[in-house]
Amino acid sequence: MQEKSSIVAENSTHLSLNIHKGKSKVLKINTINTSPIVLEGELLQEVDDFTYLGSIVNKQGRTNADVKARIGKAMTAFLQLKNIWSSRDLSFKTKIRVFNTNVKSVLLYGSETWRTTVTTTKMIQTFINTCLRRILQIRWPNTIGNQELW
Repeated sequence: MQEKSSIVAENSTHLSLNIHKGKSKVLKINTINTSPIVLEGELLQEVDDFTYLGSIVNKQGRTNADVKARIGKAMTAFLQLKNIWSSRDLSFKTKIRVFNTNVKSVLLYGSETWRTTVTTTKMIQTFINTCLRRILQIRWPNTIGNQELW
């Protein structure tokens, strides 16, 4: 990794590009070598996880942190549309279309890189069902199965 980093730094200077050592981070996955990476005499910071293009990448390759962050962002999008969900002028069909286009798209952004596990699927489905129950104004005392939401 040290060799490759040095080659990238050397070739980038030929193109008048500079690597900012303060912004550069190192994430080592499945490696035995624990020696630090040095660029032009400066040590690069090692991290356990970081955000790349809106997705959280970590050493273990797990996606739970990213899924939780996505659910939080989707909940923010859902709450910003509170006036739409409480509107009596819009049909439920229109509200569901707004939900699918504005909330689900935020929720599932980057999901193609997630590992599909039972836990991940349950977390996402629970969030979607909770939102649909709020949109359809189904309160907790009412017994309606999840299949009937769809």
